[in-house]
Amino acid sequence: QVNLVESGGGTVQPGGSLRLSCVTSGLSDSKYCMGWFRQAPGKEREGVAAVEDYGDTYYADSVEGRFAISTDNAKKILYLDLNSLMPEDSGTYYCAADSACVRFRAVWTAQLDQRFLEHWGQGTQITVSS
Repeated sequence: QVNLVESGGGTVQPGGSLRLSCVTSGLSDSKYCMGWFRQAPGKEREGVAAVEDYGDTYYADSVEGRFAISTDNAKKILYLDLNSLMPEDSGTYYCAADSACVRFRAVWTAQLDQRFLEHWGQGTQITVSS
């Protein structure tokens, strides 16, 4: 059984920082594309940051330069460092993983619905507010 468990959310003032973690278990030894998505109230879930199976990373334009995605491959943990946070960064943040990077990229570029990704976490909430 595969589990993705996010942690690290909370309430932070504008300009602050957080680090999210996604601890994975049950993933096979196959390489995965993994990423972070977020959903603000009343909005669709959107991709935030992703890392491909061989290490390439990419980000939503809205977070480029402020967020950084990384992995601890030995511990099978996915991280997201969030800096210079703004109120519009508030929402529920989800990690996701897929062993087929073609499918992951299709979801990232909205050519495929997000429900087709193999694995999702339950989410962690971030509120950016003064």
